[in-house]
Amino acid sequence: MVPLAIAFLVTALLYASVGFGGGSTYTALLALAEVDYRVLPLLSLACNLVVVAGSTVRFARARVTPWGRAMLLTAIAAPAAFLGGLTPIAEQGFVALLGTSLLFTALTMMLPVAKRPEGEGEGERGRVARYAPLAALPLGYISGLVGIGGGIFLAPLLHLVRWDSARAIAATASLFILVNSLFGLAGQVLKGGEGRFAAAVDLGLPLLVAVAIGGQIGSLLALRYLPQRWIRWGTGALTAFVGGRLLLNL
Repeated sequence: MVPLAIAFLVTALLYASVGFGGGSTYTALLALAEVDYRVLPLLSLACNLVVVAGSTVRFARARVTPWGRAMLLTAIAAPAAFLGGLTPIAEQGFVALLGTSLLFTALTMMLPVAKRPEGEGEGERGRVARYAPLAALPLGYISGLVGIGGGIFLAPLLHLVRWDSARAIAATASLFILVNSLFGLAGQVLKGGEGRFAAAVDLGLPLLVAVAIGGQIGSLLALRYLPQRWIRWGTGALTAFVGGRLLLNL
C-alpha cells in the first residue's frame, strides 16, 4: 500500500500542476497492482474529486471560469458519465480501453498548446468553437466507464479550436472533471452495490490522503517554480509508460 500511495501522490502532484485530476493514471496504477478492476473506477473518480475540487474553487474565486459555456459542456457530458458508470464491461475490454486512453492522454500532454493568432476576430473563432460541445458526450461516457474525468482530452481540443483563453480553458476542464467524476462515481456505485463500494472505501482512504497532499504540492509548483512545459512532458512520459505497460500485459 505504501508504494501505491507514493505513486498516487506523485501522479496527483504532476496532474494538479497542469490543472487535471489524474484519474486515468490512478486507474492504471491500480490495475498494475492487480486490484479488482471493478473497484478501480470508484477509487479513481473519488481521487479526481479530491484533486480538482480545490482547483475549481480557486478558478471560480479568480473569476476566470466562463460559467455559461463551461456549464453547457458539463451538462452534456454529465448524464453520459452517469451512463458510462452504469455500463458493465469485461476486464480485458476495460484494460484495453484504459491503456489506449492513457496513450492518447500522453499524446495530448506533449502536444504544444495552440494559441489564438493575432488579429483573429471573435466571429471567426466562434464559428469553429461552436462545435466543441459535440465532443462532450463521448468524453463524458468514457469518463464514467473507465474512471477518468475527461478534462485531459477536452482541454487540448478547446485549445485547438481556440475556444477561449488558456486560463478559461483550464477552469473549464477542472469543472468538467469535477462534475463528470461525481456523476460517473454515482453510476459506478449503483452498478456495483454496497459490497463493491465497501471494498473501495477500505482500500481508498490512504490513497485519498496521498492525492490530497500531492494535489496541493502540484498547485504550488505550478504557481511558483517549474515551467509548465517541463511538467507537461514529465506527466506525459509517466502516462505513456503506464499505458504501455497495461497494453503489453493484455
